[in-house]
Parts: sequence; C-alpha cells; structure tokens
Amino acid sequence: MVSEGQGDKGKWAKLSPHHGYKLSFEIDFQHPAVDSTGQRVQFDMETGVYARDIARARTFGFTKDVEMMRSNGLVLGGGLDNAIVMDDYKVLNTDGLRYDDEFVKHKILDAMGDLYILGKPLLAYYSAFRSGHALNNLLLRELLSRPNSYEVVTFDDENLAPRGVAQLAPAW
Repeated sequence: MVSEGQGDKGKWAKLSPHHGYKLSFEIDFQHPAVDSTGQRVQFDMETGVYARDIARARTFGFTKDVEMMRSNGLVLGGGLDNAIVMDDYKVLNTDGLRYDDEFVKHKILDAMGDLYILGKPLLAYYSAFRSGHALNNLLLRELLSRPNSYEVVTFDDENLAPRGVAQLAPAW
C-alpha cells in the first residue's frame, strides 16, 4: 500500500493477492456534476465485460483548466466529442455521460493502463481512494522493490488461468 496526504487530502492505492484481476476505486472531487454520479466502482475481469463496462469511459476536465493546459501543449486533441468537460456546476457535453458513473470508471481505466506498465497481467486486487497516475506509479515501484512479495506465474493450460485474465494473454 502507498499513500499521500492526510485527512480530506489523503489518497491511497494498494494491491492484494487475488486469483484473478479485480479493481475497486473511489473518487471524491467535491464538484456538483461528479457528486451527483456514482463515485465508487468495482470491476472484476472474471464477471465483467471490459468493452461494455469500462472501455468507453472518457477522461474529464474543467473549462477553467483548458486554457492553461493548451498553453502548455496539452489537450490539443481534446474536445466535447472525446472528453467530459465541466464548468463550476455541470457537465457541458450535450449528450451527457456514457455511464451514470463515468467519472470513476475512467479512473479504473486509467489504473488498468498504469498497472499494465509492468509488462504482464496482474493476478491481484487493486483498490484505491483518490489515486492517480503518480500514486499508481509509486505503487508499482513499491511492488517491484519487494521481490519476495510477488511471483511471475504462467499457465500452460489457458483453462487453468482465472477467467478474464486468459483473455489478456494475446496482448502480451
């Protein structure tokens, strides 16, 4: 487990042993548009369908940050067609959200990408509260710094691999 901050500024991420790949995430943005949606989600590769349940979740940002980011060469390809944009009160996209809990599902999508930096699928349960790319990277560094805390496994018979994890194998 890794963490930063304390109290209402605190955030953490952890990996636990699990015979499969499950992710749980909770956000807390304290913004009217986010507060009105689901802020906690759990996704299990064994029982969920990634393409249906997670993959379409868009990144999100605030209009007040757009000019600063663009002046720094960021979000140049971003727009209302591929991101959720909010002002101080509401979502500005005319078509609304793709999922009722799209904000937190995007954080799950981010975490999946961050964890794949390992180069191998994980058999683990990832859980986090207000984590982000930097904290997920710190979590992987902490894991790799403790070689006795993990092992690399292979399944000669794909049927013995946890359901959902075997589907990831062709990508590796």
